[in-house]
Amino acid sequence: MPIGRQTFKPVTVTSRAWPSGGRHLWSSGASSSMQSHERGHLVYAATGVLTVHTDLGTSVVPANRIAWTPAGRPHWHRAHGDTDMRIIFLASSLARRMPDRPAVFLATGLAREVLLALTGPHNYDRAAPSYGRSARARLTRVLVDELREAQEQPLYLPQPRDNRLQALARTLSGKPEDNTSMDDLGKAVGASSRTLSRLIRSELGMTFYEWRTHLRICHALVLLAQGHDVTQTAYACGWANPSGFIAAFTGIVGSTPGRYQACRQSAERGF
Repeated sequence: MPIGRQTFKPVTVTSRAWPSGGRHLWSSGASSSMQSHERGHLVYAATGVLTVHTDLGTSVVPANRIAWTPAGRPHWHRAHGDTDMRIIFLASSLARRMPDRPAVFLATGLAREVLLALTGPHNYDRAAPSYGRSARARLTRVLVDELREAQEQPLYLPQPRDNRLQALARTLSGKPEDNTSMDDLGKAVGASSRTLSRLIRSELGMTFYEWRTHLRICHALVLLAQGHDVTQTAYACGWANPSGFIAAFTGIVGSTPGRYQACRQSAERGF
């Protein structure tokens, strides 16, 4: 599955960086090395889809989401589709207002425009943004305020600690279309369905059905970003029919997959 841990491909990326942030153009499938930063940072995919991987789990960052990674948290990125990644580093005074763990927020219209303004124009050959320090500080405060007003979005997949759940996660991620029952999956990883249910609830805060649905929706976001249509994506992610997929996708992402794909393509044409 694309959001799983995979062998790194050679990175094809064009970068511009400055003290408060940066912009990176990634080719589809490119991955970064493991890294960490002294300051917490926000990332946004102006085009494409990003996944941000930490020891705690995976954040999926489509065009209508912004991901937060706290200072000092080791992480790596992967691009799904040709991706224009924007980064904003937060001063400690603003970082304290953000969660102390990785999180994903809705990219409101205002948040998106502020973040794009802080990370430069479309013409990649031009220099970094020319805002003065005080203007950048004001805009960054507006961005943080806007994110704090938005609810966190369920596009973050926690990493289980139990070995049996880790084995189950690898199975579900590797074959999202597989509808094997929890009883049979439990036999494969050496745990009863009752034990798995208890572990999933205690470690991940959701039911087995909810966990598998979130895994599948994250996989679907990647497939849609790669140009697959809604019907193809539904079957590839384990739904028996597109209507069930559309309902689940809408419940988690907040829009239908068709509308999400149209909005993403419209945003990309604007760059």
